[in-house]
Amino acid sequence: MVICNIHKDDNNDFYHDLAVQQKFSPSLTEHKRNCSQERNFDPLANKSKQICISFEQEKYNRISGDSKAFRQYLDGMIEQHPELFPSTIQQGYTLHDILPKSKKMPGIRLRRIKVKTKDGNGVDVFTIRPSFVMPYLVGYTDDIEKALFLRRWGVPYWALAYVFERDEQYWYRIDNHIGRFSVVGTTVKNHDNLPEDVLADEKHTRLNGNKVYIATTVANDCVLGASVSLDADAESLKKAYGHFKTEANNVSQDYEPKTVNTDGWTATRLAWQELFPMITVILCFLHSFIKIRDRCKRMKGHYEEIRTRVWETYHAADKNTFSQRINEFEAWAQQKMPKGTGLDAVLKLCNKSAEFMKAYDYPSAYRTSNMLDRHMDPMARYLKSCRYFHGHLMSAEYSSRSWALLHNFQPYSSRATIKKKYQSPAHKFNGFVYNDNWLHNLLISASMGGYRY
Repeated sequence: MVICNIHKDDNNDFYHDLAVQQKFSPSLTEHKRNCSQERNFDPLANKSKQICISFEQEKYNRISGDSKAFRQYLDGMIEQHPELFPSTIQQGYTLHDILPKSKKMPGIRLRRIKVKTKDGNGVDVFTIRPSFVMPYLVGYTDDIEKALFLRRWGVPYWALAYVFERDEQYWYRIDNHIGRFSVVGTTVKNHDNLPEDVLADEKHTRLNGNKVYIATTVANDCVLGASVSLDADAESLKKAYGHFKTEANNVSQDYEPKTVNTDGWTATRLAWQELFPMITVILCFLHSFIKIRDRCKRMKGHYEEIRTRVWETYHAADKNTFSQRINEFEAWAQQKMPKGTGLDAVLKLCNKSAEFMKAYDYPSAYRTSNMLDRHMDPMARYLKSCRYFHGHLMSAEYSSRSWALLHNFQPYSSRATIKKKYQSPAHKFNGFVYNDNWLHNLLISASMGGYRY
């Protein structure tokens, strides 16, 4: 008997079952995903009537059933952090009721309060949720925290399910829900801290194999906007960057930044000027230098001189000095540099001197995109780890927004010098934290969905 045929008779049932499966199972190539590219997203529609406050579990279990003790604790929170509550709570509130025990989390009961509406003609009921439980009571915050920490680096949901149990959809829904919070309202807790100067650029990525763009807004070392746009024209980018405006105006109705730093893409400039008519667009000096570097770095006889002259011009103390140095640079380039793409890049920079000099009217404005690039670099690594976006447009939208918030609130590396002073970018932005645990701090900051009532 031939060795390879020893188990031939025993495999007959296997091959019969395989043939039946192939007959009745559709081919993988026949399956087509029906992915929606409709944008059904109104930031203000995600306002939540859940107020999240810092609470130790033992204390919450002890006083949640005691109306007097609970009200006393709540009064202290309102006095200390009024931004976490609806504005009308300053006129008083009443304890409305206490909800039945949760079926998802036995033993957890949430209380509700009642406040007047802004027009004074009705009442709004808000639920008080302690920070040690997640929204919709899907689990304890401390049990979720480490999985979400890994999600920032694009660890797939199936891997989270393998390590932390549950299933893929469980982790997907938690991550997706964070993207529904207001990015601006969750990150910026005091309207006085809304930035006067911002940076904006589009991160090129893919959705179901097609190129899309994440309109990204950054200021004070935090990502304040990340919205997916299907096109890079002015109208599409206006809608994407418009989410930043909507959320910022929810924090402060009359907010309008003074400057925005862009890379020179015309559609980006037009989008911001339509959103904020009084804004001044600052052209990024770094992008112009990068074009010169790419075209001149092989000019061994001239490159060091070119680089020195470019940055000496950039560091000019005032407009007059800048203008003088750039004129001298232009004259030197025309005399010393050979004709070609390198000279063209230098002359192009010199011809934009009027655009660069606008920054001298706004001393706090960003003159280069360095800060933006520092945040778009980890975004690029995240997108590559996820193999970019697959599925519905709104899934990509919520995923981008969720990444922005996780990026803002997750702690700095323990090896980073800044860790000695600040826990996270959001801590640096606001100057304080509500809780030492980063996820507790995020959930508390996202009280009422991060929006203002």
